[in-house]
Amino acid sequence: MKKELFTIEGMSCAACSARVERGVAKMPGVKEAAVNLLAAGMSVTFDPARVSAGDIIKKVEDLGYAAAIKEAGQSGVTAAGKEAQKFKKRLILSLIFCAPLFYIAMGHMLRLPLPAFLHEGAPANARAQFLLALPVVIINGNYFKNGFKNLFKFAPNMDSLIALGAGAAFAYGAYAVFFAPGLALYFDSAAMIVTLITLGKFLEARAKGKTSQAVAKLMDLSPKTALLLRGGVEEIAPLEEVGAGDILIVKAGAAVPVDGVIEEGAASLDESALTGESLPVDKTAGAKVTGGTINTAGYFKMRATAVGQAATLAQIIRLVEEAAATKAPIAKLADKISAVFVPAVIFIALCALGFWLLKGAGLGFALSAAISVLVISCPCALGLATPTAIMVGAGRAAAGGILIKSAAALEAAGSAGVIILDKTGTITEGKPAVADILPAGVGEDVLLGAAASLEALSAHPLALAIVATARAKGVALKEVKDFKMIHGQGVSGFMDGAQCIGGNAEMMAAFNVDIGALNAQAQGFAAAGKIPLYFARGAQLLGVIALADSIKKGSAGAVAQLKKMGLEVIMITGDNAKTAAAVAKQAGIENVVAQVLAEDKEKHVRALQERGREVIMAGDGVNDAPALARADAGIAVGAGADIAIESADIVLVSGDLAAVATAVKLSRAVVLNIKQNLFWAFIYNVIGIPVAACALLNPMIAAAAMSFSSVSVVLNALRLRIFK
Repeated sequence: MKKELFTIEGMSCAACSARVERGVAKMPGVKEAAVNLLAAGMSVTFDPARVSAGDIIKKVEDLGYAAAIKEAGQSGVTAAGKEAQKFKKRLILSLIFCAPLFYIAMGHMLRLPLPAFLHEGAPANARAQFLLALPVVIINGNYFKNGFKNLFKFAPNMDSLIALGAGAAFAYGAYAVFFAPGLALYFDSAAMIVTLITLGKFLEARAKGKTSQAVAKLMDLSPKTALLLRGGVEEIAPLEEVGAGDILIVKAGAAVPVDGVIEEGAASLDESALTGESLPVDKTAGAKVTGGTINTAGYFKMRATAVGQAATLAQIIRLVEEAAATKAPIAKLADKISAVFVPAVIFIALCALGFWLLKGAGLGFALSAAISVLVISCPCALGLATPTAIMVGAGRAAAGGILIKSAAALEAAGSAGVIILDKTGTITEGKPAVADILPAGVGEDVLLGAAASLEALSAHPLALAIVATARAKGVALKEVKDFKMIHGQGVSGFMDGAQCIGGNAEMMAAFNVDIGALNAQAQGFAAAGKIPLYFARGAQLLGVIALADSIKKGSAGAVAQLKKMGLEVIMITGDNAKTAAAVAKQAGIENVVAQVLAEDKEKHVRALQERGREVIMAGDGVNDAPALARADAGIAVGAGADIAIESADIVLVSGDLAAVATAVKLSRAVVLNIKQNLFWAFIYNVIGIPVAACALLNPMIAAAAMSFSSVSVVLNALRLRIFK
């Protein structure tokens, strides 16, 4: 399956986005389609063998809209800025004609001076209103062009409602001017309806731009040039010319151009824009650096490892955009209503017109009620309720090093009641070190040499720690033959013709090694939170090496926060029960599941789900992948530059457990914001449409109310920008 982002032009409301989404989703080979009205974009997951991006674009065009594959680096802020400028120009031109139109149409009510030939009821007055209203209708002709086009395609949208409402008012007035002098005129209503809608669109576009500012700031982090070292000579080159393997120079105050590794020198890097960590991080030769971070002090040469769309910053931007293009399950109700909303409003408007005519009201009065119904209804607010909150929330999260892949993940993280935390690398540092060496009848060098020789062939973190200690002590390693890893127990191999083994108590029992002499001490190590490993040659116990993985500084505080938020916290680990209990006690966790194989963690997540619990799983994203994928919301902790972990729904760039609590808090804030937006969008229409149908609203007031409803939804979502 392939996932592609598209830009779509011509959508004006939720009815448009719903139509495009339904049309594309029904295409053979398309697994999922999600249209974002706010970003004027669409995310499609499809099978390239059955359908192409070109086929999808053609389908959107057949539905009456323009589409294209979204280019890398396209900014939503830029698009919103252009949209705002377009509506601003239309608004100013409309007001130039609306001002004198209002003076002529309403001057007599305000006792304003008017020339005699323009007095109320004079033919010249009616013609002047017509001539002033006509340019306003032409300036805002897009509403009529798009509205009637979609109406004739039996896919009416918000523009259709505006076109019908303003068009009816203008047509009625024109009929009065040319064929029935003396009838009431509605030119001021027609002109002000489209002008107020344009005002609302202008304010909405400006607010939309602010929702995308987080992505724009991420884009701005990457410098446009790099200081490239070619043939021993420094030269400034465009970033596009930098390739993997190139040597770059980064001086104090400059931004790191691309991802890479420091070859020479040292520096303090400000990574706050990517990780949320406020303090600079010291880096020396061999350390990885990320494009977009700032060199606050120092000088270094680096080798580029990832450039262009492979770079961390580009992947982060992509994730934020993809998250904004998805929909939360909570939005499904709005989608269903949007599909029938506009036809229902047209039907209600016709009913209002017929009702007032049957009641004996004049055609002008009945028409005014119908027009009010058409222009007060707001499918825009329904369409903007979810994407505005998702886009602002995802952008705000990215600024703090929290990368959210989908709206569904946000909702799941916000509603879950249980969180399972992996121990190693999540609660603890994940970098164990040798704490105790306890030989059994042999020298320390013999025990450490045998252990390190065996573990040198393993990539396990415990093995790496033992090998590092042996090398630091100058202990020579021996050749090991027939090396084997026994999953969940330990390792074995032949050294100097004898079989040597290392691992836990179960491993020793399997090979009939008596550990009774050191078992009490080993249990003491475990009770202190250390991991005891036994080593033996044949049936002879060589000794115990205990390793300690210290708890992260902020883990206890983060666990306390999660509990305060009402979450049940469970720690899961493959370590023995005593070691697990000791670490859990330090972190403040009461519920512990120990001695669990990596593949069995997923079973524990599933068991909780089968009991009706919604579960968050937080782990390192490697051996926890099955559990992360199974959970309602999987959080990969401390992923660093590896931010595209497929199994996780939420990726934390930093390894701080406090970021998990922040992610859950932000998820809850976003879900609450979506609920508020949907509530106001629904309640606005539920109250506004009946009031308009009862002829209690002037069409101009109805148009102003309609514009305000969309703007209010966007402004409410923008409150998430101040989330701490």
